[in-house]
Amino acid sequence: MSALTPPTDMPTPTTDKITQAAMETIYLCKFRVSMDGEWLCLRELDDISLTPDPEPTHEDPNYLMANERMNLMNMAKLSIKGLIESALNLGRTLDSDYAPLQQFFVVMEHCLKHGLKAKKTFLGQNKSFWGPLELVEKLVPEAGEITASVKDLPGLKTPVGRGRAWLRLALMQKKLSEYMKALINKKELLSEFYEPNALMMEEEGAIIAGLLVGLNVIDANFCMKGEDLDSQVGVIDFSMYLKDGNSSKGSEGDGQITAILDQKNYVEELNRHLNATVNNLQTKVDTLEKANTKLTEELAVANNRIITLQEEMERVKEESSYILESNRKGPKPDRTTEGQALSEARKHLKEETQLRLDVEKELEMQISMRQEMELAMKMLEKDVCEKQDALVSLRQQVDDLRALKHELAFKLQSSDLGVKQKSELNSRLEEKTNQMAATIKQLEQSSCGSHPDCARPSEADSLLSWTTGSSNRTLETRSTVCSWKWRSSGGSGTSLG
Repeated sequence: MSALTPPTDMPTPTTDKITQAAMETIYLCKFRVSMDGEWLCLRELDDISLTPDPEPTHEDPNYLMANERMNLMNMAKLSIKGLIESALNLGRTLDSDYAPLQQFFVVMEHCLKHGLKAKKTFLGQNKSFWGPLELVEKLVPEAGEITASVKDLPGLKTPVGRGRAWLRLALMQKKLSEYMKALINKKELLSEFYEPNALMMEEEGAIIAGLLVGLNVIDANFCMKGEDLDSQVGVIDFSMYLKDGNSSKGSEGDGQITAILDQKNYVEELNRHLNATVNNLQTKVDTLEKANTKLTEELAVANNRIITLQEEMERVKEESSYILESNRKGPKPDRTTEGQALSEARKHLKEETQLRLDVEKELEMQISMRQEMELAMKMLEKDVCEKQDALVSLRQQVDDLRALKHELAFKLQSSDLGVKQKSELNSRLEEKTNQMAATIKQLEQSSCGSHPDCARPSEADSLLSWTTGSSNRTLETRSTVCSWKWRSSGGSGTSLG
C-alpha cells in the first residue's frame, strides 16, 4: 500500500484510483493461496522462499500475474469442491441464497475479470467480462438461447449484471464447462479482450474449465427477475475455506454413504451421456429412412423410364419391319433414299440400345445402394437395442444403490440411538454406585461411633465390594452386547458397501 501511494498529504484522484485497485487485488498479490488437503492456507509472499536462487522481485508484473493466476486457480478448486460436497450432502435443488453457490460465482467472476483489457469510452475506462461471454454463441449454437434470454431480462442495465446472469443460466443448463472449454480453445478471439498473461489465456484457465465438469451433478434453480445483479459486490469469503482445528473426521458410515452417492452421480451422468448417444443414433436412423424413401422414389422413376424406352424400341422395331415389308412387296424405289432411311433407323436403334444399357447400369447401382442402406439400418437398430438394454440395467443399478443408501442410513441411525441409550444407562449406574458408596461410608462412620470395637466395617466392605462387582458385571455384559450389535451392524454395512 505504501509503495503505491505518493508521499503527499492531500489525496488526489490518481491516488484514490491506485489505492482502490490495490485494495481489490491485495488478496491476490500480497498472499499466496495454497491447499492443505481440502483446506485453504494463506502465507505472505515475504515469508516464502521458493529456491535458493534470487527470485524475481514482487514488483515484477509477470510475477504478480502468475501469482494471481495460481491463487485464483486454487480458490476455484476449493470453491468447486466445497460446492459439490455441500450440495450432495444437502440433497436438494440449490437456489441463489445458498452461500457456497454465491462464493462460486464470485470466484468465477474474478477469474473472468483477470487480465481484462480496459476499453475506453466517453465515461472513462471500462472492464467487463460480458464481451468474451457473448462470443460463446458463435462457437456453440446452443448458447444463443442463453444470450438471448439475458438480453431480454428487463432488470439488467450493466454488462456486469448480464455476465452474472449468463453464468447462472449456464450452470442451470449444465453446460458451463462445455462453454468455457469452447471459449478457452479460441485464443485468437480472446486476445481481443485479455492480456497475454491473463488467466483465460494460460493453462490455469483450461484447468478450471476441466474442474467445472463436476458441477453437472448439481441441480440449481435461479429467479432472475427479482434479483439485483448489477449492484452486487463480489468479495471472496476466505472464512469458508480456512482450516478449523476442532473439525472432526467423518465416521465410517458417512464415508460409505458418500461413496454410494458418488457412484449414483456417476451412473446418472453416464445415463445422460447414453441418452444423448441414443438420440444421435435415432437422428441418424431418421436420416437414413428419408434417404431410403428418396432412393425408392428415384428407383420407381427409373423403372418407368425403362418401360417407356422399351415401348419406344418396340415401336421402332415394328416401324423398321413394316418398312422392310413394304419395300419387298411394292415397286423398288430409289436405292439411295432407302439406304438413308435404313441407316437413320439403325442409328436411332443404336442410340436407344445404348440409352437402355445406361439406364440398366444406373438401376443396378441404385439397387446396390439400397441394399447397403438396409444393412446399415439393421446395424443401427441392433446398436439402439443394445443401448436400451444397457440403460435398463443402469437404471436398475441406480434403484439398488438408492435402496442400499436408505438401508445404511437407517442402520446408522439405529446404532447411534442404541449407543446413546447405553451411555445414558452407564452414567446412571455410575451415579447409583457413587451414592451406594457414600451411603456405606456413612454407615461405617455411624457404626464406628456407636461400637468402639468397629466389628461391622468388614460386613460393609463386603457389601460394597459385592455391589461394585455386580454393577461392573452388569456394565461388562451390556457393553459386550452393545459391541456385538455394533459389530454385526457394521459388518452388514461393510458387506453391503
